[in-house]
Amino acid sequence: MTHKILIIDDEEKLRSLLARIIKSEGFEVFEAKDLKSGFKKLEQTEIDVVLCDVKLPDGNGVDFLQNIKGSFPLIEVILLTAFGNIPDGVQAMKNGAFDYIVKGDDNDKIIPLLYKAVEKAHLQKKVKQLEKRIGDKYSFNTIIGKSKGIEQVIDLAKKVAKTDSTVLLTGETGTGKEVFAQAIHENSNRVGKSFVALNCSTFSKEILESELFGHKQGAFTGALKDKKGFIEEANGGTLFLDEIGEMPIELQAKLLRVLETSEYIPVGDTTPKKSNFRLIAATNRDLKTESDEHRFRSDLYFRLNIFEIKLPPLRERIKDIAPITQYFVQQFSEKTNKKTLNISDDFLQKLENYSWPGNIRELKNIIERSVILSNGDILTADVLPYEMQHQPEKPTKSMSAFSMQSVEKLHIQKVLNYTKGNKAETARLLEIGIATLYRKLEEYSIQ
Repeated sequence: MTHKILIIDDEEKLRSLLARIIKSEGFEVFEAKDLKSGFKKLEQTEIDVVLCDVKLPDGNGVDFLQNIKGSFPLIEVILLTAFGNIPDGVQAMKNGAFDYIVKGDDNDKIIPLLYKAVEKAHLQKKVKQLEKRIGDKYSFNTIIGKSKGIEQVIDLAKKVAKTDSTVLLTGETGTGKEVFAQAIHENSNRVGKSFVALNCSTFSKEILESELFGHKQGAFTGALKDKKGFIEEANGGTLFLDEIGEMPIELQAKLLRVLETSEYIPVGDTTPKKSNFRLIAATNRDLKTESDEHRFRSDLYFRLNIFEIKLPPLRERIKDIAPITQYFVQQFSEKTNKKTLNISDDFLQKLENYSWPGNIRELKNIIERSVILSNGDILTADVLPYEMQHQPEKPTKSMSAFSMQSVEKLHIQKVLNYTKGNKAETARLLEIGIATLYRKLEEYSIQ
C-alpha cells in the first residue's frame, strides 16, 4: 500500500526538492503552491500526511490546520516554517499538528517524522474501520425480521436509544436481549465509549460484588491488587446487566444507591467513587411478581422499569424464521467452508411448526448442526433433530385444539418422542396394546 503525501509550499524549488526526497522513500507525492489548491487536493485524493508551510500567500498554515482537521480528522499534518517561533509552535500543537519543524535546521528529521506520521494515520484509519464494522454489526439494521412484533420493538428501542434513560429488556431466554442492548448503545450519545456486559447469574454473591464494584488490595483472600469493577469500566459508556433478576438481594441495595447518586464504594475501600454510565438491564423473569413476593427489591424494580421493552418469542415471529434461517445458513456455510446451502421447503416447514423454547439461540444452534450434517447442496428435514422431524402437526380445521382427539394425538406424539420412536416402549408407557398404538398412529397420521 502506497502512502500519499501532500506538500503545500509556495517556494517551488524547495517544494520540488522535498518531493524528490520523499518519492525516493516510496511515497506518492502531491504538490500545491497555496492553501486553496492544497485543500482542493485533499478533497480529490485520500491523503495520509500533509507537509504544510506556515506562511503562504493566501493564509497561515497554523490556522489552516484547523480546517484540515475539521474536514479530514484522520490526516496528520506536519508544519514547516522558515523561522522558529515558539508561540506558533505551541498553537500548532494545540490545533492538532503532528509536529512543527524548522526548514533547513530539521531537514534530517523530515523522513523519520513522515514514517511516524504515516504510521499514526494508518492506525487511526484501521481503528475507524473497526469501529464502523462494530457499529454496523450492532446497528438496528442488522436485526432480522419484518413481523409486526419485532418492528414495534425496534421502533421503541430507537426512540429510547438517544436518551440516557435506564432500559429494562424483558423476554424469554434466547430472544436477543444483548443484541438489542448493543444496538441501543451504538445508536446512543455514548457510542464510542465502553459497552460493558455482566451476567448476574454467572457468579456467587461475593464474586459478583467484586466484579461489579471492584475491590481494594487485601479486601479478601486472593485480592492481591486493586481491581476495577464493571461500574468503573463503564464510566462514560453503557453497563449491561444481563439476568438482573438473579442478583442477590443484598447487592440490589448497593446497585440502587449507584443509580440514584452515581457513587459506589469498592469492596474493602472506604472512599466513594463516581461513575457516569447508562444502565441497560435484562431479565427473563417477571420482576413485578418477584418484587410483589419480596424476592426482588420493589424500589430497584421501579428504578429499572423506567422504559421496558418486551422482546417477542420466536414462536410469535413465524414470518421471521425464514430470513433468520437464511442468515444463519450463510454464516455457518462460510464458517465450515461450504458453498451456501439452499433450504428445502420441508426443512423450513419443520422449523416454522416448532415451538422454539430456546428462541433465536436455539435456532442458531440447530442451523449450525444442520449445516455440519448436510452432505449435498440443500438442507432437508432429515438433518434436523429427531424431535423436530417427528413433532405433532398443527391442529387442522377438522380437529379443534381443545378436542379430546387433539389432546390424545399430542400425548401420543410426546411419548413417542420420549422413547425416540420405540413403539413397543411407547405402547407400554401408554398402557395400551401395540395394535391399538398402530391404529392410533394411522388415525392421527403420526409417523
